[in-house]
Amino acid sequence: MLSFMRQPRGFYRRIAYLALPVVLQNLITTSLGFMDTFMVGLLGDAEMSAVTVANTPIFIMQLIVFGLQSGSSVLISQYWGKGDREAINRVLGIGFFAAGSVSVLFALVLALRPAFVLGIITDNAALVAIAEPYIRIVGLSYVFNSLASVYIGMQRSIENPGFGMAVFAASTLVNTLGNYILIFGKLGLPALGVLGAAIATLAARMLEFGAAAIYALRCRTVPLLPRCLLRPGGETLRSFIRYSTPVLLNETLWGLGTSMFTVIMGHMAISTEILAAYTVAGNMDKLVTAANFGVAAATSVVIGKEIGMGNRETVLDVGKALTALALGVGIGVGLLEQALFWTVLRPFVLPLFHLTGTAETICTMLVCCLSAASPINSLMITLITGVLRGGGDVRASMRIDLVPLWGATIPLLALCGLVLDAPLLAVCIVMTGESVLKVPFGLRRLASGRWIHDVTVS
Repeated sequence: MLSFMRQPRGFYRRIAYLALPVVLQNLITTSLGFMDTFMVGLLGDAEMSAVTVANTPIFIMQLIVFGLQSGSSVLISQYWGKGDREAINRVLGIGFFAAGSVSVLFALVLALRPAFVLGIITDNAALVAIAEPYIRIVGLSYVFNSLASVYIGMQRSIENPGFGMAVFAASTLVNTLGNYILIFGKLGLPALGVLGAAIATLAARMLEFGAAAIYALRCRTVPLLPRCLLRPGGETLRSFIRYSTPVLLNETLWGLGTSMFTVIMGHMAISTEILAAYTVAGNMDKLVTAANFGVAAATSVVIGKEIGMGNRETVLDVGKALTALALGVGIGVGLLEQALFWTVLRPFVLPLFHLTGTAETICTMLVCCLSAASPINSLMITLITGVLRGGGDVRASMRIDLVPLWGATIPLLALCGLVLDAPLLAVCIVMTGESVLKVPFGLRRLASGRWIHDVTVS
């Protein structure tokens, strides 16, 4: 029954090689990001909630860039399987142009109309006033981040995930040290509070861009080819649009959907407490669930390369094996999250944030719900972003990801949080249980084998 789990010798070692750098990258960035949250949290619940509100449009921009990066990876991983470096450069050139254009547009909107954007997310005028200077600077920082992320995504797609781990680890360290110095006024500098956190983020993103640019000029595995970067050609552009647009729409609409969680919470009666709890719980969850995303990232590369190499007859079993692996990893991660929360995080870490009693209760509920949902979340992350996207089945993956979110989760959350004034536990369950609705659709698509497509231009 589970014969598909028996893969060639070295298969799971290869998955570990691809997944571990992503896991370590997520662990480092999340750990130091947790410290950032802690430092902002020391300023007060209002400051932490304001940063959460400000990061909502930033999160949408990040997801758009991630969508472009992921859409590029659908093509790049299969071109890598074929050994076509010129085509990889053409896809990379389109990715640079698209990501740069989107991030510049976002930066201009956030710089010129910050209060308007923040007012959409919350009607709490005090939070908007705190978040306004922060969002102007952080919006600019993601112009640098978007270009670096597209290049780092390409390196991951050609089986070099260690580069991204090194770059993002260094930038996150710079961000954290910058936060400490600028938020609290160390080394003789003035204490800038939330504004200091924004400046530190800008410095970190500039470091990412610089590191990616230097590495790109020296890389020999896939050297930059200006004639292909600057003139990608109509065929590559049409292929990029065909396979990247659904991924971009998927990530943008998913980001808008999950951002609606923050919007709904921002209009609840206890918006400051629930937003603060959501921020802390989310960081705790990311600290533990890095392994889930590592398996998904490795899956996308392996599936794409197998198809590019022409191994269509084995890809279905590979997809099933990696989906089952993701479920097992998710179970382990959920148990670990519960153990860490009750033995370390709740007694020793949570009190450091000085949350109100209500916020602390909500945070505990959220962590318990997130850890319970970890197995299903891990399964669906790998199935949607790893197997289906890696196989070029971008439209089906978009439908499976978005219909349950927009058709059920968001309306239910709005009903519970804004209309019925439901118990907070019900609100938490609705927010964290979205992936359960996707399971039957995802597994049916996996078993059908209709997700296997060669997306490269012949």
